[in-house]
Amino acid sequence: MSIVITGNPGVGKHTITAEIVKSLELDIIDINKIAKDSGLLEKDENTNDVDTEKLGKILEKKISEKNLVVGHLAPYILDKNQVKIIIILRRNPYELISVYNDRKYSDRKSRENIGSEVLGVIAHDSMNKFQEKAFQVNVSEKNIQQVTKQILDTISNNEGNDDVDWLDLVTKNNDLKKFFVD
Repeated sequence: MSIVITGNPGVGKHTITAEIVKSLELDIIDINKIAKDSGLLEKDENTNDVDTEKLGKILEKKISEKNLVVGHLAPYILDKNQVKIIIILRRNPYELISVYNDRKYSDRKSRENIGSEVLGVIAHDSMNKFQEKAFQVNVSEKNIQQVTKQILDTISNNEGNDDVDWLDLVTKNNDLKKFFVD
């Protein structure tokens, strides 16, 4: 069983993964890299579509307890029995705006990803599928060392779920149209 880091694009998955493997001496399995190297990414306007069934079969052969699996597709391709613990990184949607601008995402792609974070799609799907193995970590306004420590503590103690509700924040700020209307 593997340790898994997931979350929407721009929340810091790869940055945090690089720090965690220094402490835990695990090999990184990057889901996106495997999908790309296996020819499973199909460009479609602003998105990359992936055959999750084929990708899941490829990953099944690679996963061991000495791995840290990283990628936003984790909840859609991994089975509960392959996962020791899954950490879902969450980031304030207002912070994601500048991340996506820096990455030169189109307005549509930015809105889709921010909307997913606001609604907690990956978090919901991960927590629903992996239940007691799933933990949310709010990375907003924290540095890499703080997030890494929190995740390492969560892995060690199997506890430490952050309560994250961006929908409430966005609603209070009267910004639903900002993220959900073309």
